[in-house]
Amino acid sequence: MPITLVLADDHQLILNGLTSLLLMEDDLNVLASCTNGIDAIETIRRLQPDVVVLDLCMPGMNGLEVCGKIREDHLPTRLVILTAALKEEEMAEAFQLGVHGIILKEMAPQLLVQCIRKVAAGEQWLERQSTRQMLEKMLRRETGTRGVIGLLTSREIELVRLVAAGLRNRDIADQLFISEGTVKVHLHNIYEKLNINSRMALLRYAQEKSLV
Repeated sequence: MPITLVLADDHQLILNGLTSLLLMEDDLNVLASCTNGIDAIETIRRLQPDVVVLDLCMPGMNGLEVCGKIREDHLPTRLVILTAALKEEEMAEAFQLGVHGIILKEMAPQLLVQCIRKVAAGEQWLERQSTRQMLEKMLRRETGTRGVIGLLTSREIELVRLVAAGLRNRDIADQLFISEGTVKVHLHNIYEKLNINSRMALLRYAQEKSLV
């Protein structure tokens, strides 16, 4: 039995090229192609293909949102993200949604064919360099957070990250729904606990602990 596929990308030329490429393989069968996320989830629900290949950036509903709907519906379709670029937070969300394959558009087309076959067989295919970098950063951040948990409260750690991101006290207050005065009190307590006396020193501390 051939592997059944649904493709989704907002560029018709890319869809046409992918369809032509995949239909050259005897074991692959493209059931449908979609140019937006809403059509994609409706088509996947109706056809329930073995694998769906999704672009991240699509109108109506992006690729990760489509993955979330597939998971909510408990559909058996396995998920492959095909994208030009992948941010760290998108990679983390893809992991959380149980995406089975991630491949960059710059890769050789034959790698997509290999990815689909592996994913359909129950394996995973992840773009190695981006995945490794993201996992290493997540591990460093987790280790750094564990190192300060006994020293700072979770709210104080959150505030440190916002300071390190360059936010002013007023912006931090707005984001955390607290007063600017409360932000200053938190900062005073953090400075005392860490034995520092400036935002620059706090930024260096956050970088050393991989909190940013």
